[in-house]
Amino acid sequence: MRHFKIFLLVLGMVLCYSTMNAQSIIVDDSKTAQELVTNILINSSCINVQSVSATGNPQTGAQSYAYFSSGTSNFPFPSGIVLSTGPSKNTEGPFVQSTSIGVKNDSWQGDNDLNRALNIAESKQATVLEFDFVPLTNTISFDYIFASNEYQSYFPCIYSDGFAFLIKKAGTSEEYKNLAVLPRTTIPVSATTVHPKIESVTVNNRTYDGCDPLNVNYYNGNNTISSPINFAGQTVVMNVETEVEANVTYHLKLVIADDKTGQYNSAVFIDAGSFLSKIKFGEDKTAANGNPACYGESVLLDTQLNNTSNTFKWFKKDNANNYTLIPSATNSTYSAQDEGTYKVEVMLNGTTCVSTGELKIEYAPDFSVSNAAIFQCDEDADGYTIFNLNKVNNIIKNNASQFVNSGYYESLTDAQSKTNPISNPEQYKNKAANQIVFGRVENSFGCFKVAEVTLQISNTSIPAQNPIATCDGDENQDGLYQFDLNSEVSPQILSGLPPSLTLNYFLTANEAVTETNPLPNIFSNTTPYSQIIYARAINGSDCYGITPITLIVNTFDPPNFENETQYLCKGDEINLTVNTGFNGYLWSTGDTSNSIKITTAGDYSITVKDVNGCEKTKNFKIVASEPATITGTVVKDFSANENTVSVEYTGIGNYEFSLDGTFFQDEPLFTRVSPGIYNAIARDKNGCGFSNSYLFYVIDYPRYFTPNDDGYNDTWFIQNLDQLPKCTISIFDRYGKFLKEMDPNANGWTGRFNGQPLPADDYWFTIAFVDGRVVKGHFSLKR
Repeated sequence: MRHFKIFLLVLGMVLCYSTMNAQSIIVDDSKTAQELVTNILINSSCINVQSVSATGNPQTGAQSYAYFSSGTSNFPFPSGIVLSTGPSKNTEGPFVQSTSIGVKNDSWQGDNDLNRALNIAESKQATVLEFDFVPLTNTISFDYIFASNEYQSYFPCIYSDGFAFLIKKAGTSEEYKNLAVLPRTTIPVSATTVHPKIESVTVNNRTYDGCDPLNVNYYNGNNTISSPINFAGQTVVMNVETEVEANVTYHLKLVIADDKTGQYNSAVFIDAGSFLSKIKFGEDKTAANGNPACYGESVLLDTQLNNTSNTFKWFKKDNANNYTLIPSATNSTYSAQDEGTYKVEVMLNGTTCVSTGELKIEYAPDFSVSNAAIFQCDEDADGYTIFNLNKVNNIIKNNASQFVNSGYYESLTDAQSKTNPISNPEQYKNKAANQIVFGRVENSFGCFKVAEVTLQISNTSIPAQNPIATCDGDENQDGLYQFDLNSEVSPQILSGLPPSLTLNYFLTANEAVTETNPLPNIFSNTTPYSQIIYARAINGSDCYGITPITLIVNTFDPPNFENETQYLCKGDEINLTVNTGFNGYLWSTGDTSNSIKITTAGDYSITVKDVNGCEKTKNFKIVASEPATITGTVVKDFSANENTVSVEYTGIGNYEFSLDGTFFQDEPLFTRVSPGIYNAIARDKNGCGFSNSYLFYVIDYPRYFTPNDDGYNDTWFIQNLDQLPKCTISIFDRYGKFLKEMDPNANGWTGRFNGQPLPADDYWFTIAFVDGRVVKGHFSLKR
């Protein structure tokens, strides 16, 4: 029983292995290069093959190019050839990640042609299959899949093995052309150009950045342990197609190589029998391709083969997807009139080659255009003027925004062939009366219709216009001011004209004709005093007429009309007067004469007009004033050179002050006033007269005296002290000894005490006024 269980276990493992193996591709690396090309890759009598050769893994028994079949797997190609950067047998599935680093062979070199084609510095482990061939038609085509173990981790962001399908005319030194590129580009297919989004990866404590998806629509997806090939990922089925010359020998080099690391191998699988010499009519004419046929167009399908020595059959696919023979079509060309898929089969004379070609045709929807006319003004009435053809752009294409105006032409032939367009349609000068030009309108696919545009001279006109005048309304009377064209000019021009007209204004007649540089509605003249501008009247998009109109700026700057300030003394009156001779007067009081009488202070103005109705305003500022009333003085005396007097006053005028009636100053404070009798007075600067006179005294004492009986300065006394309130004077020596008391009316002190002369020294005094004021000081007695 135990042995039976062991048997069942072994049998299950064998069956599991067999099942897994049967779901992978099967690689046979025993076939020669000649067999791979002539028996597998090319199975067509339409291609003659010569000079087949191959190179690859130098290790014996590890051929890197081989035949494969899909077996029972779901690999897209039933069979074909595989070129690998490792032993071809290693391409058999399933995908085993643990061994995906691959086989590295340092003696296995790269390929210089591949390096040049991909612009890389170095490659390793190149496998090459190359041969000469002669196509019998104008196109070759084959299908392939690129697979790589570099479709894992962060590798597609940085690394990729390279491969190329290189073609050139045999025996020439011309550069190879790489056919293994993304459709409609020159970008080589590789792991770095076709991959999904790659996330960041941390390996051995180092983080590698990921990258965004790139051409992911060509990526078939990541492989798993159940995949039929031993690669981490692969592209979708890609197609190579290129035009060639029939009966010319070409050299084709199929090459794949590792990058310089020699790790994580890649392979390219080519579908058996897909290498065909076909007839190519170009891309399908469909909306998806952006090139559908134009409505009503005949599409010529041309095989570019000899019409007499070959046999042609033409077919059209019906609704059941069956091809139906077109009996009458037996030539090398066929003119298709309807939508559908067309196919040709050509039996090439003297061969067993039957080549085919196919093209799908769709028609873009029809559209219409409208003829139009442009009415333009002829400023000099010579029958020739300048037209802006672009004004009818929307009209001829019926306001359909999805269509494009692609130029105007002087002849229908030029419009149809899109040659010799009018170079400056915005300023086209007609060459004949009622000339017709042709506008070409295209849809998004380049299909076109042509509309006729008739160029007509307007037969209407605008009467001559009177000048429009305004006054220079700013302070600078330079003859430059602004016009509101819509409100000041347009009503006059449009009077009596059809109500549907609108006006635009221009500096010159030519600009009015060409409608360039229109003036703003608020227009400031650029030529002082008088300037001509041009009004263009339009009816819709048509010119009704152009007329010049003169704009006049009148200035008014009377002399001696500056603003004034005058002063009105209390109880007086003033006459405010301006010159006579103006056409109108209006005072702010409502008076309309050139003079008014004013008895109240305030602001007054007068506006005068000249013969043109221009106005000028003069402002009067009337300021009240009156004589001052001096109410007193504040005297600081007994201070020698520091004596001051401040005059106190009332009044609303602007005053100046004097202590002697001769010298006046602006400030009421006087300094350094000498002792004496003064009369303070104020004078109104505004001319309203003098104030009352105010009497006051400035008193001071002598700083020394010399009682030596010489008749000069023999006594010490204070001048004008008798004019002040009653007081007493006490004199002391330096020790405070009382020496003498005297009143203001005394003759002074002679420097004696008890009849005896006192010595030269400093002495002190005290003046005590009855109002309580006390003044103290000292003086010197000199001998």
